[in-house]
Amino acid sequence: MPQNVSLCVPSPSVSVVDFMWRPLLLMLLWPSPVMTSSPSTVAMWRHGDSNAAMQAANNGCYYSESLDRGLTVRCSAMGLTQVPPGLPNRTVRLYLDNNQLSSLPADSFSALSLLSVLDLSHNQLSLLEAGCFNGLSPSLRFLDISSNRLSTLDPAALGGLRAHANLTHNPWHCDCKLQVSMPQLDLDPSSLAEVVCQTSDLHGLGAVGMPFVLLAEDWDLCLSLRRTTDVAMLVTMFLWFSMVISYLVYYVRHNQEDARRHMEYLKSLPSRQV
Repeated sequence: MPQNVSLCVPSPSVSVVDFMWRPLLLMLLWPSPVMTSSPSTVAMWRHGDSNAAMQAANNGCYYSESLDRGLTVRCSAMGLTQVPPGLPNRTVRLYLDNNQLSSLPADSFSALSLLSVLDLSHNQLSLLEAGCFNGLSPSLRFLDISSNRLSTLDPAALGGLRAHANLTHNPWHCDCKLQVSMPQLDLDPSSLAEVVCQTSDLHGLGAVGMPFVLLAEDWDLCLSLRRTTDVAMLVTMFLWFSMVISYLVYYVRHNQEDARRHMEYLKSLPSRQV
C-alpha cells in the first residue's frame, strides 16, 4: 500500500522567487556562531581601548569581564615562552599556567597595577630576575609558582611583594636567600610540608629531603654567610692596620735619618772662635 508523501509546495500566496530567496536572506542575517574575539574584547573596542582590544584578539588568550569591569585573562596551555605583551591594564586575574616560561625578566607585570591573582604554575621557571614583580606589591593577593624549576628565591625578585603563595614542587636549594625571602610571603600552612630542600648549604646534617620550615626552625642558614662576612671584615681590618703601622714605621725611620744627617751637618761646621 503506497505511503502518503507530503511535498513542500509554496503557498499560492507566495511567489516562487520569494520562496527561493528567503533561506538565503536568513543565512545572511543570522549571526555567525564563530567569534574571533571574546565579549570583553568587543567591550574594549566599545570603550575605545582599541590597542588593547587588537592585542587581545591577536595573542589568543581568553578574556572575560566582571561586573566591575575587571578582566580575567586566561593564557593557559598555549606553549608561551614569555609573558604576552600588551595585556590590558584592567587585568585583575592572570592565568599563565601550563606553558613554557623559563624566566621572568624585570618589569614583566609592571603595567598591571590592579592584578590580584597570578598563576605561573606548571611552567619551566628557573630564574626570577630582580624586579620581575615590580608594581604588584600593593595589589597582588595570590601567587602560584608551584611545579617549576626554581631552586632559589632572591629577595630582590620579590621587591617587597607580600601575597598568599604556593611554592610547592620546586627543587629548592635551602640557603640564606630562601630563608630571608620566605617570611615575605604568606605560605599556605597545608603546603609547607611540600616545600622541600633538594639541596642545602648545611652539608652532612640531613637537610636534603627535609621540609624547609623544619630546617629553618632548627638552623640559621645565614650563619655561615655571616661567619664568612665576619672573617672577611677581620682580614680587611688586619690589612688596614698593617698598612697604617707600616706607614708609621717608615715615617719614624725617615725622620730619624733626616735628624742624623742634620746633626752630622752641624758637627761638620767650623766652630766660631771668640
